[in-house]
Amino acid sequence: MRRPALILASASPRRSELLAQIGLVPDRIAHPDIDERARPGELARPCALRLATEKARAVAERTDEPALVLAADTIVTVGRRMLPKATDADSARACLSLMSGRRHTVVTAIALCPSAAFPEGRKASRVVESAVTFHRLTDAQIAALIENGDWSGKAGGYAIQGAAAAHIRYLGGSHSAVMGLPLFETAQLLRGQPGQFLV
Repeated sequence: MRRPALILASASPRRSELLAQIGLVPDRIAHPDIDERARPGELARPCALRLATEKARAVAERTDEPALVLAADTIVTVGRRMLPKATDADSARACLSLMSGRRHTVVTAIALCPSAAFPEGRKASRVVESAVTFHRLTDAQIAALIENGDWSGKAGGYAIQGAAAAHIRYLGGSHSAVMGLPLFETAQLLRGQPGQFLV
């Protein structure tokens, strides 16, 4: 059986880089173009799973070739509060100030959806939760993180693979999931698909 195309439904370059770590290069990258806002009263875990599934489905539905679509969604929470993706310095500063000296949770969901031309493929999904704790950040440290610019577009206003790593005193869970794509779980789901995506 010829391997179907692997399509990454994400505009995030770090997700492509993470896939490359396990020997996978997407045949195509597609923007899912969905409404990524949480629904009223929706909690982080079901929200991340719903969004990852909707992203994968949206791309699969407009794909004519035999393909498997991989999508992911990451949400950062402090308690029950979901933090936004930082869109400007003020939102990044607010996130970092809230997380300073406190543990937060990073919820990353992944979803696989086959195109109609790949009926042998199976829908699959997984949710991974990781706990991360910053030490108590000084105003100067927060200012330096803001100036660095790693926060742009990131859930919670930081990138664990960037300068923020110097301030993280605890990580429980998956480092790659905090970056945006849990590699172990992604590999497990791909191994369960027909088409030999991974050995």
